[in-house]
Amino acid sequence: MQSVGIIGGSGLYEIDGLEKVEYKSVSTPWGDPSDKFITGYLNGVKMFFLPRHGRGHKIMPTDINYRANIYSMKSLGVGRIISVSAVGSMKEDIEPGDVVIPHQFIDFTKLRPQSFFGDGIVAHVSMADPVCPVLSDSLYEIVNNLKRKVHRGGTYICIEGPQFSSKSESRLFRTWGVDVIGMTNMPEARLAREAEICYSTLALSTDYDCWNTEHDDVSAEDILSILKKNTELARQVIKESVNYIIPGRECSCSESLKNAIITSRNLITPDIKNKYAVLIGKYIQ
Repeated sequence: MQSVGIIGGSGLYEIDGLEKVEYKSVSTPWGDPSDKFITGYLNGVKMFFLPRHGRGHKIMPTDINYRANIYSMKSLGVGRIISVSAVGSMKEDIEPGDVVIPHQFIDFTKLRPQSFFGDGIVAHVSMADPVCPVLSDSLYEIVNNLKRKVHRGGTYICIEGPQFSSKSESRLFRTWGVDVIGMTNMPEARLAREAEICYSTLALSTDYDCWNTEHDDVSAEDILSILKKNTELARQVIKESVNYIIPGRECSCSESLKNAIITSRNLITPDIKNKYAVLIGKYIQ
């Protein structure tokens, strides 16, 4: 049975109800992850929790070591990642406090490493459908059963931050048809796909960004107020998740690299094989 990984966003720094709790440090070829992992069991399922910004929220979105975070999850045996993320709403019908389960991303970041690969090995994974459909459906069902307003599907645009958008930027993004805006799910989703881990986002709306002239411009104070309410919902979803997402694995996420590595095998050096063993070991002997 594969473990479940939770990447906690703003306001979520632990999982309720864990048994046999331990704190685990992990090192990777790409450096250290955001913080120590909180590990334990939830209804018999092994869980690994990582606060994306570090406990106390001390790491900016740009400075998060996304590669170390995802590689650590892979090395720990995580098969599914639930990304809990605070977002701004780009549509009137997505109100603060609503939940969105995005199915697409637009990456508007500028300064972040986008891939594990390079340095002598090249792989091109498909990002046509960037989230796991099975995991996403499960999250939608959980939130719906909790009687909270949830939107199935939608596009998440990821900006660099740490500043919020200007009004012109916000209005431009709306013309692209995006549903929510955030600062952290890219390259997180890309790297999860390269690591062959199922990935889906629990996007918690906190505000209307700044496009909606009938509401005040977004502020950190407003977001924190909504975050407190959303955090409790996220904890409930995590508790329920182990009852929904463990049996079976009816998706292709675990074979994302199967035909993606295009570097000639005779050019992949022992050092590269060693560095990438956790990711490509089953394909490169």
